[in-house]
Amino acid sequence: MSDALDGARALAVAREAAQEAVASLKDAVARTGRGQADEKAPGDFVTEADREAERRILARILAEYPEHSILAEESGGHDRAGRWRWAVDPLDGTANYVHGFPAYAVSIALFDRDDLALGLVVDVVRGEWFTARAGAGARVDTGNGRGEALRVSSIDPSEGLLATGFPFRRPEEIDRYLGAFRALFERVSDMRRAGSAALDLAWTAAGRVEGFWEIGLNLWDIAAGELLVREAGGRVSDWRGGGGHRVTGWIAAGGPAAHDLLLEVLGEWAP
Repeated sequence: MSDALDGARALAVAREAAQEAVASLKDAVARTGRGQADEKAPGDFVTEADREAERRILARILAEYPEHSILAEESGGHDRAGRWRWAVDPLDGTANYVHGFPAYAVSIALFDRDDLALGLVVDVVRGEWFTARAGAGARVDTGNGRGEALRVSSIDPSEGLLATGFPFRRPEEIDRYLGAFRALFERVSDMRRAGSAALDLAWTAAGRVEGFWEIGLNLWDIAAGELLVREAGGRVSDWRGGGGHRVTGWIAAGGPAAHDLLLEVLGEWAP
């Protein structure tokens, strides 16, 4: 089988898979009012809606690309030798979903070996679809395939917003996190915590916040959003400016000015 890939077709498949997941999530809310959750770890939830959304995504991708590998949050995915690997988060912001807080997303990315080839983040509540292909820019639309090009903010970060996420999976890092939070809080206009890293990165790409930083995320949380930010003219790294964020989950992302500030401050607090 050829190792070539039609990028436009792959993005269309990602869209179709995400549409299945979004429909599943909305159906579950319509039936129950909110997601019914089990707790994987303190503060870390999974619902049957997560599992069903992931089943639908994997079924669509593997129907089109049975030779591809998939890394998925709930099932662990399917490992196969080869060039192409998908990273899937069927419901980023599960705690929000469980509590009826309207900020949660479907996130799908495709790697070409170690390089990101495409990324898609769907804001389920608002109906916004953020998409990117490597070298082709990033866009946001309402599902009709047209939409607008994304561009990171050029606002001076001292007048802007930063997004963050609390380290509920890494409580042993709370003192380090709070030290970094205070140092950044004194340098920007304000800080936001919405509860979905995929949306935080999409909103960074859209220039709605100047930058985003967090501790201990997983690859499926950040892969699609990373490509959105990069294709929108931004930068993504670990807290010291390297590429370790995909392994450690210690991420700093933003427009050039915001990213510079994040590295200046977070570098002092990096482990």
